[in-house]
Amino acid sequence: MATTKKKTVKKATPKKAVVKKTVNAAKAAPKAKPAVKKSTAKSKPAAQKAVTKKVAATSSPKGKKAVVKKAAPKSTKKTTMAIEPVKKMALVVVAEKQKAVVPVTEKPNEIVPVKTKRPADSAPNWQDKAYNPKEIESKWQKKWEADKLYRAVIDNRKPKHYALTMLPYPSGDLHIGHWFSMIPPDTRARFMRMKGYNVLFPMGFDAFGLPAENAAIKDGVHPMKRTFQNIDRMRTQMKTMGTMFDWEREAISASPEYYKWTEWFFIQLYKQGLAYRKMSAVDWCPKCNTTLAREQVWGDDRHCERCGTPVIKKNLDQWFFKATKYADELLNFDGIDWPERVKTLQTNWIDRSEGASVVFKTEIGNHDVEIFTTRPDTLWGATFMVFSPEHPLVSEITTPENKTVVEEYKAQAARQTEIQRGAVDKEKTGVFTGAYAINPVNQARIPIWIADYVMMSYGTGAIMAVPAHDERDFAFAKKYELPIVPVIKPEVESEADGAELTAAFVGAGVMVNSGMLNGTKVNTEKGRKNPSIAAVLDWLAQQGIGKESVNYRYRDWLISRQRYWGAPIPMVNCEIHGWNPVPDDQLPVTLPEDVEWRPTGESPLKLHPTWKNTTCPVCNGPATRETDTMDTFMCSSWYHLRYLSPHYDKGPFDPAEYDYWMPVDTYTGGIEHATMHLLYTRFFHKALRDAGIVEGHEPMLQLRNQGMVLGEDGDKMSKSKGNVIAPDVLVNKYGADSVRAYIMFFARWEMGAPWDSQGIEGSVRWIRRVWTLFTDPTPPITASDETKKNLRRKVHQTLRRVTRNFEQFEFNTIVSSLMELMNEMYKAREAGAAGTDEWKEAQDIYLRMMAPVTPHIAEELWLQLGKPYSVHTQQWPTVDEAAAKEDVIELPVQINGKVRDRITVAAEATEEEVKAAALASEIVQKYLEGKEPRKVIVAKGKLVSVVV
Repeated sequence: MATTKKKTVKKATPKKAVVKKTVNAAKAAPKAKPAVKKSTAKSKPAAQKAVTKKVAATSSPKGKKAVVKKAAPKSTKKTTMAIEPVKKMALVVVAEKQKAVVPVTEKPNEIVPVKTKRPADSAPNWQDKAYNPKEIESKWQKKWEADKLYRAVIDNRKPKHYALTMLPYPSGDLHIGHWFSMIPPDTRARFMRMKGYNVLFPMGFDAFGLPAENAAIKDGVHPMKRTFQNIDRMRTQMKTMGTMFDWEREAISASPEYYKWTEWFFIQLYKQGLAYRKMSAVDWCPKCNTTLAREQVWGDDRHCERCGTPVIKKNLDQWFFKATKYADELLNFDGIDWPERVKTLQTNWIDRSEGASVVFKTEIGNHDVEIFTTRPDTLWGATFMVFSPEHPLVSEITTPENKTVVEEYKAQAARQTEIQRGAVDKEKTGVFTGAYAINPVNQARIPIWIADYVMMSYGTGAIMAVPAHDERDFAFAKKYELPIVPVIKPEVESEADGAELTAAFVGAGVMVNSGMLNGTKVNTEKGRKNPSIAAVLDWLAQQGIGKESVNYRYRDWLISRQRYWGAPIPMVNCEIHGWNPVPDDQLPVTLPEDVEWRPTGESPLKLHPTWKNTTCPVCNGPATRETDTMDTFMCSSWYHLRYLSPHYDKGPFDPAEYDYWMPVDTYTGGIEHATMHLLYTRFFHKALRDAGIVEGHEPMLQLRNQGMVLGEDGDKMSKSKGNVIAPDVLVNKYGADSVRAYIMFFARWEMGAPWDSQGIEGSVRWIRRVWTLFTDPTPPITASDETKKNLRRKVHQTLRRVTRNFEQFEFNTIVSSLMELMNEMYKAREAGAAGTDEWKEAQDIYLRMMAPVTPHIAEELWLQLGKPYSVHTQQWPTVDEAAAKEDVIELPVQINGKVRDRITVAAEATEEEVKAAALASEIVQKYLEGKEPRKVIVAKGKLVSVVV
């Protein structure tokens, strides 16, 4: 791209020209409401006439009249950027192409002369001003805020557009990743506003979380103080971005006026039967006597980050939401425009399986052990059972002689994560409990083992093992010399003895060794689509020993956190009446500020002398508050609702605001949240819908994900690696508009890329060249009709492309298109088009297209053109398709499948005319060798294929 080459750019805006006028920038700036003087396309200001000599040949930096007059070779060289390529060459090319043009039936729309009003008090030097981003950006940010330009209010005259981008955690400083996640969505929100929508684009802070609590333990600064200090700093940084966030709708999840309603929502789910309490395993440090978050468990040996003690698993009573009740509904994505990748991730995470629940009996204690299997047709091949080490029956059924080895194995398994235990490439281990179970389909006595690859979090924590037809079970059986009994025989092979199998068989065939169901066909389909599974499901129901069922890998949502800095769980426990919710009139249950931080990390709520003591809402007797707080994903599951009315005190949101703005039209954020936040938000909405609080099946209609900005070394940005990019430094050096432009330009938004510190220079040069193009004195009008026509064509082609790019979230090509159009405008200016109606239209459309990307400079130049404030409230321009249409097109010509030539034909040429032009090519004639072609195929507007 011509605009990004260093050689060219250095000539564009000599430093001397920029610095020269900086000190007068304040004087040259027009006042907010200037007196205006009308100017038509035909009347040219005196200021323009004074500098018309030689301008067509050379466009120099503003204020250098002496250079323009002399037109010395050296001076011309300095300013070649504004005049390349030479216009004569451009005119010759156009003239040649015109010969192939077929008359166009559709005429472009006539141009309405653009009337501008120039500030009278700053003439004649209103254009003679150096670009000073710091001054310009500060000025407009203050004015926009004072004017409440981006305040979103209900307006039933306009269609609404609720644009939402994921809110950040207040870590203390914005990094370039925040800009990458926020700026492109901001430009699209601005685009939608210019398209006529009433746009809501709010911002807030997901303010609870473990980092602030860990910092408090380390340095004694209260999480509340640190968090709100960080929020103040990040808010100030965000405002330098020039975004259109409606700050009057700011919501902070750690504010009592916010988490009051987080607590209220918990109570509503509890009343629906969706919140319950049960025992669940947590990572536990026995020395610190506290639970640990995943990030607090370090190393392959899984030790406590604070004291180095090996971490164990411990069962605690904790609160859950019945998210699995909505599993099937969460698999339905009808009516929402979400990326296929996100839908696949959520589908796989939920992992719906159809099969059968079957009850085995233990010999010791005669306990029922329910197992779930997707292959009930292999029940007759179950030769042993495997329990999770955490299964509650393990201790009871283990025989005395196996007790020691079982307990040792349980301790070893407790120190591993589920990811480690479930790894496909992990060697399978286990120990025999000494106990047996009875297989209900054939009364076979089979041994019960424990193994770490079976987990309580999936299914029932117990499985039947069929080594002949499951690879994992086969490896386990071979290792421990357990029986292998085939119950499915390949149709094309003879039945093999289990001892002769070298691998598990998982293909199609017929059932064998399965009693009355022998000979039933087996295919590779799932559920009842497999005839063998359908037959066994019916047989189990008839025998009363099993039933058809569905299982999910998806688990209920564990929301308890043994932490201080989170929304309190609004439940109290009475010895007489058990657990009950806090009455609504006592919400919020606020966090105490007078807490003690222990180096062990134990929750201050548990240790507080008075906070947990309260009264039972049923009998007014003594009761104890729940000292666990809620998972922060609870807070972020509904923040889009609080943005509607962040200070509303009669409910979580104002119903009138909900009725107008919901659902969210476009949601943007990282794909790493696919199976956590995005899934929790969908569940939460559906649960609230069933409670009659919200409407509709989904909270967000459209979702788009951005990629990740990596460090210049290609690694993930990290303070420890020293590769974090601080946007504040870039804004101070280049201005926010330049950073915004480069954020848009440097990578495909949905993919991300490593940061390039040198690359931003190209965006800086583009903005400065635009400034020069719009503020340099206007040369005399000498342009031909063809030049003006070509300019208008390029403007509307660019407008069509940029419009589509905004609609499709293809942000990086927006800036490149604007760069290309700027180069064409420089050529047209050089050819004498400046001051024409086509030129004024080009300026008008260019600034409207530029406004979402670089809002400050667009606003400044818009004002300097005498346009009404603000450019951001203007309508998006409409493409004149007739004007955008090419007169001629270039088509590749293939000969026997290989491109051999290119021809230029009229855009409206018929198929026969295109064929004739292709066959008239000297290169094609050379390949034809005087013969007639076997076939000539014309793909309209794409190519010509000649078969010789």
